[in-house]
Amino acid sequence: MTHGASAKHQPKAGAKGKLATVPKVRLYVERPEKEHWFVHVGHVTDRGRWRTEPHAHPAYGQLIFVRSGRGVMNLEGSSVAFEGPCALLLPTECVHGLDYELDVDRWVVTIEVSYLAQVNARLHEFIALWSSPRVISFTESADAGIAFCNLIRSLKEEIESDAVGHVVGTEALLTTLLLKLVRETRLDETGGESATRNDIRLVERFRKLIDEHFRENLGLQDYGSKMAVSLVQLRAACASAAEQSPTKMIHARIVTEAKRNLIFGDMSVEQIAFGLGFADAAYFTRFFRREVGQAPSQFRAVARQQPQRKASAQ
Repeated sequence: MTHGASAKHQPKAGAKGKLATVPKVRLYVERPEKEHWFVHVGHVTDRGRWRTEPHAHPAYGQLIFVRSGRGVMNLEGSSVAFEGPCALLLPTECVHGLDYELDVDRWVVTIEVSYLAQVNARLHEFIALWSSPRVISFTESADAGIAFCNLIRSLKEEIESDAVGHVVGTEALLTTLLLKLVRETRLDETGGESATRNDIRLVERFRKLIDEHFRENLGLQDYGSKMAVSLVQLRAACASAAEQSPTKMIHARIVTEAKRNLIFGDMSVEQIAFGLGFADAAYFTRFFRREVGQAPSQFRAVARQQPQRKASAQ
């Protein structure tokens, strides 16, 4: 896949205008009591209203269990209401802001991205679960919400324990936690039983490489070389585990980043195009229109005129 001509152009030096982008935050758990960590659980019971501006944390996946209370989540520019008991599932790089109403009781489970990939590789449904942000309600079953909360409490206790096998215990409880979410969530049927564990792992490696290099205008052969697999293997794995072509997966990641910059940032369309590795703004505009159905400037105008547009929740 190529964005345009091989020669890349950078924004002119000294160009005026803001270059605001989505904040990438470093979470407080980066300096926990234990030097090495892969899962962290925190319990928040702040009194009063609590609000965070849109941000992303690329090194972590996050699960927020709202035990009681309600609020609104700014999710990739759309407003999504939630009410406890429910789980907010926030994949890595997901742009989100949270506006909790008064006295919301919530548990926050933060999972380091490389460990999350290992856990996800064990079950295709885990990958499907984390493929997009979700609001998973427990309001139809009070017992399910209580059981989920108790499981998080147990996970926190195991993480903080120094007992023999506490790492294995943490892994087992986290796996059970995600499995309960899978069973509470209506997932699209993708990949199915035909996806082998090797296919799933290969696609996860590919997704990680896309995240690292999607701005660099790499071709599929470049990705294949970095992964030491043939294009035939890569295409077959993507078809099996993701039901998408490798090129479509790269395009989707570029479009996601473009949308974020258009909604939350102040860069011009030309600056966004150059930042995403396109040789010129005109080609970027054609690419975006083909993928989204609107020109970048039109998409930005509509998104900013309707900041409270609703997004579907599960």
